[in-house]
Amino acid sequence: MKDLAGKVVVITGAGSGIGRALAVACNARGARLALADVDEPGLRQTAASLAGTDPMLQHCDVSDRAQIEAFRDAVLQRYGAADVVINNAGVAVSDTVEGMSYEDFEWIMGINFWGVVYGTKAFLPHLKTRPEASIVNISSVFGLIAVPTQSAYNATKFAVRGFTESLRHEMAGSPVHVMCVHPGGIRTNIARRQRFHVGLNPGLDAKASADQFERLARTTPERAAEVILQGIARNSPRCLIGADARIIDWLVRWLPERYWAVIGRLIPRN
Repeated sequence: MKDLAGKVVVITGAGSGIGRALAVACNARGARLALADVDEPGLRQTAASLAGTDPMLQHCDVSDRAQIEAFRDAVLQRYGAADVVINNAGVAVSDTVEGMSYEDFEWIMGINFWGVVYGTKAFLPHLKTRPEASIVNISSVFGLIAVPTQSAYNATKFAVRGFTESLRHEMAGSPVHVMCVHPGGIRTNIARRQRFHVGLNPGLDAKASADQFERLARTTPERAAEVILQGIARNSPRCLIGADARIIDWLVRWLPERYWAVIGRLIPRN
């Protein structure tokens, strides 16, 4: 999809981070926006950053299928169409497999995986009727590698990858472009909002772990948004964001059983 001018772009998790940056970038390209998040103050802040437009804003818990379907209905009622759906909402949990509660596992699966499933299935029948359309699902570099204390997050992001790649094959020859996005370290607030119990570095508490993540994260949300929109314009099947994501993708290909022996040594221990 070369031109977003006049197109209706739907973004979940639009109250901060990559979602907000995507809203700003799409607005600059003349898109009409439908933005959802559970963070209503964040949504209003996003809307305030969109000069000269009146985006649709909706409180929506993406883990609730009924809320996603109500959001879809509201989008179609207001705009009469949807052209691009970006399933971006996401959260994180840091804990060991043994220590993790089922509640935390269900919480992250509900948002990171089921939110993508619900968003995709809610809009897909309509998108197939459009002359051209895109579904963009946000996985992670953690959908390429597995990391200690990130098993639940890994599980969701590997699931998003498999779901999206399967959908891409199913949509071959249709008007619907499907893209899976694998961001590396992005300077968002996901680490500060995560449910933190035990981190990769056992000597760091939640705040120190978030501080470390932010020091290591090299890519801004604004840059991530630009790379995603470039992928949409090119009808790319997969989008790697950041040099770290590209390096990790290469390592996994060449050292599928031993990549953590390399990556693990690079993680600061204090």
